[in-house]
Amino acid sequence: MSDSSNAALADAPSDVAAVISRLYVYPVKSCAGVQVEQAILLDTGLEFDRAWMVVDGQGSFLTQRELPRMALIKPQLKHFEMILRAPGMLALHIALDQVEAPARVTLWKDEVAAYDMGPLAAQWFTDFLGVPARLVRFDPEHKRISSLHWTDGIEALNQFNDGYPVLVISEASLLQFNAKLAAQGFAAVGMERFRPNIVLGDASQGLELMPHDEDRLDLLQIATEQGPVRLKPVKPCPRCPIPNIDPATALSSPEVGDLLQGYRQDARVGGAVTFGMNAIVLQGIDHLLRVGQSVGASYHFD
Repeated sequence: MSDSSNAALADAPSDVAAVISRLYVYPVKSCAGVQVEQAILLDTGLEFDRAWMVVDGQGSFLTQRELPRMALIKPQLKHFEMILRAPGMLALHIALDQVEAPARVTLWKDEVAAYDMGPLAAQWFTDFLGVPARLVRFDPEHKRISSLHWTDGIEALNQFNDGYPVLVISEASLLQFNAKLAAQGFAAVGMERFRPNIVLGDASQGLELMPHDEDRLDLLQIATEQGPVRLKPVKPCPRCPIPNIDPATALSSPEVGDLLQGYRQDARVGGAVTFGMNAIVLQGIDHLLRVGQSVGASYHFD
């Protein structure tokens, strides 16, 4: 990153001064995430995020909504392979640079081009999940675009994400949520429940983040060694029952969803319960995001 780019970003007026406190990548959609210290930012989000997906015998995507045991499948990213582990199973090794036969799969209402990862992976997922299942990888030549309504016409690309490249949540939002859980006599939950990519924490010297500040921010500007990164929050993230699922046990904790229902109904998405903001990439493709990098942002006012 040039000195002039650093200076321009540092001098830009901000209502919020934060840092990246955590980064998460979810290599296989709806399986466990991987907390990382750094990640390359692509136009589809963080590198390897939702690059793979599990589908049923008809090619339709599978998630923790129907199969909570998927939470127990833990990926590990190595230099040349992804290693998948699950209770009672031998490790499954997936080469990062190999695929098998072309496939067509369904994700929500989208028909998506993909590559089947072969019979060994299919048998592994079938044995652990107890239903016919296959592992597929996103075809990078396929163009899957976020809703233009929410992106104001900007073509934001995705792999197997639900609909947007990056999910942003603040530490302050989780702290408030856990305080509310504690007030009702329940144990705190981890950030893993909410499956963010970028978590924002307070800078050592800066304006303190308030709970759900991410809902109100315009552009997130991140200082990286290669130059500034600009992310635009575009849509509150509606929540399904997945945050109820304890990632350590795959058991449901309905108090999580019940509490969200009590204070997080969002008129912007028709009253759905939301937690976190979906964001798109405006600038900084191929830049390296790291934990500890400075984030500046201003509030968005309609």
